[in-house]
Amino acid sequence: MRVNTDVLLIRIIFTVMLIAAGYFLRPISHDARLSGGAAGALALAIIFFETRVRRASLKTLIGAAMGSILGIIGATLIGFLITVQGALPSDVRAYVTLALLLLMAYVGLMVGAAKGEFLDLSALGGFVRERSSRNVKILDTSVIIDGRIADIVETGFLEGVLVIPNFILRELQQIADSPDAHKRNRGRRGLDILQRLQTKHGVTVQFSEVDFPELRDVDQKLIELAKQLGAKIVTNDFNLNKVAQLRGVEVLNINELANALKPVVLPGETMRVFILKEGKEANQGVAYLDDGTMVVVDNARKMIGKTIEATVTSVLQTTAGKMIFGRYVEDARSTRGSRSSHVAEES
Repeated sequence: MRVNTDVLLIRIIFTVMLIAAGYFLRPISHDARLSGGAAGALALAIIFFETRVRRASLKTLIGAAMGSILGIIGATLIGFLITVQGALPSDVRAYVTLALLLLMAYVGLMVGAAKGEFLDLSALGGFVRERSSRNVKILDTSVIIDGRIADIVETGFLEGVLVIPNFILRELQQIADSPDAHKRNRGRRGLDILQRLQTKHGVTVQFSEVDFPELRDVDQKLIELAKQLGAKIVTNDFNLNKVAQLRGVEVLNINELANALKPVVLPGETMRVFILKEGKEANQGVAYLDDGTMVVVDNARKMIGKTIEATVTSVLQTTAGKMIFGRYVEDARSTRGSRSSHVAEES
């Protein structure tokens, strides 16, 4: 939030200085009010232009600058030829030169901006390496509310710059101000997570005021911002994950990370589980591991409330998580017990 306040303060100071200069210098008809009003309008136009330029990507800015410079050079050469020939009156020649300069600069600016995406910035090796070394990541609303991002940062597995766009912050504030108690608690939890992230070492939390007013969907704004910054999106939203990948944006999905860190269980292994409830099918019991993985055990319905040893029969990996299927073999344990007693009697 401090970044937004500083930018607003700079804009206000710039506007006041420009208006004061126009008021006291009176460049228009020596009229102080008219000059001050014109200076204020000019300041607003400059600020509007600055806000639009800030949304443009680096390639677009470089292309626009190169195009406008080439256009101005071309207009200057053509204007020089017109001046040398002297075939036109002086006033017409001045107008044609100015119009030609504006035309060439405008065309060069627009064409360069449109073709800027085709530039290869590898020539700016030092700058590109510096930006990539920042390791920029953009946080989604869902991953902030989830809260596990703070634990991951605390372990040191996530580092670099964490960018929080203003439209994500506004969405969190709207959720925190919701009349629904559940949503309100989720929003406040997200704001607490942001404060917690700001105190962590190894990461830098930055708030970005870049917005895309022409886009109404927050997910689309996130994707456009990630493309502009060359950043990755950190989320646990399945749909955002798929859309971002289709648009060529890298995604770090917290749910996929959690599934990858779950212990590997192979068919045939034996595991001890606590049967919590009955399953959907006949004679099934359901248990849960410490990480929340569901374990469905056949022949374990009558063992609800007890800890048993189950043999893993299969493992199913889905988009929602992992499910383990097992079987409780009571006969084997009783058979082993009867064999032991029989051997003892013979001895």
